[in-house]
Amino acid sequence: MALDDDKTVDQLNDEADIAADYLEGLLDIADYEGDIEMGVRNGRPMVQIVADDDTDIKHLIGRNGEVVDALQQLTRLAVQQKTGERSRLIVDVDGFLKRKRQRLHDIALDAIDEVKETGEPVDLKPMNSFERKVIHDVVREEGLRSRSHGEEPRRYVTVYLRANASADDVDDDDVDETGEE
Repeated sequence: MALDDDKTVDQLNDEADIAADYLEGLLDIADYEGDIEMGVRNGRPMVQIVADDDTDIKHLIGRNGEVVDALQQLTRLAVQQKTGERSRLIVDVDGFLKRKRQRLHDIALDAIDEVKETGEPVDLKPMNSFERKVIHDVVREEGLRSRSHGEEPRRYVTVYLRANASADDVDDDDVDETGEE
């Protein structure tokens, strides 16, 4: 398996093309209207489904993003079947991931404020690895520390002041922004 860092921009664009074709086929089967936008972002292929009519598109997001997560997994399998290599493709529907990142950013800032006010660590609710990664990134940017604890699916993040944190503050499983471990 090649890492995306080893893939050329052409290979990443090819993955996005394969994904777009696959998703267009799914949209046709489901009789949903939607445009496909694709490209490469942060060294990863990305495909976004955008629609004029919000009614249908919301069904492709699902509750808490469950449907878009499933679409991403299925699309990655389709890309892998064509290329023979695992893909770290990101599939988004109508800007769902951007909105989700913003909500997580706000949650992280609230936890940071509480830690700064009280001096005590703050435990957040259980999250998937994508969500934990966003939290860890915000905490690091703000100069504090964070660490993941627990077992899936109940894994959660604790936010600390620097003095209260251990040296190994971010777990390795929280480095993939797609929700993979």
